[in-house]
Amino acid sequence: MTDDSLTISLSGELDPVEVARIHDSLRRFNEPHSGPYDRHDLLVTARTAEGALAGGLTGLTQWQWLYVDYLWVDERWRGSGLGARLMRAAEQEAAKRGCRWSRLYTYDFQAPGFYAKLGYEQWGVLEDFPPGHRQIWLRKAL
Repeated sequence: MTDDSLTISLSGELDPVEVARIHDSLRRFNEPHSGPYDRHDLLVTARTAEGALAGGLTGLTQWQWLYVDYLWVDERWRGSGLGARLMRAAEQEAAKRGCRWSRLYTYDFQAPGFYAKLGYEQWGVLEDFPPGHRQIWLRKAL
């Protein structure tokens, strides 16, 4: 095959069918080397008695790792310990799923000190992302 037999397409929107095909194809390539994908999503939420969302965490577990993607706590609940409770719930569930470690990233203007108090250690930094700031990668043994 030659390059002129290919058509390159670009879109600003994700097509769920194409995304699934790409992910499945990469999974099939990776699994002989990595072992089976044991990826499972994770959602932890906290709601008020009225049902309002006070905080939440999204992430996934795979290959003995918890990956925390988003952690958010409503301003009214910040400093109350809710963020730590959400993290503990995620870590406990991850341990039940066989995870031995946790990883996440935060920004210098978000919560690096919060994660340090929970036992996370820095293992990487991306400078000037976003411009003028740092993206900080953290990990923890569960």
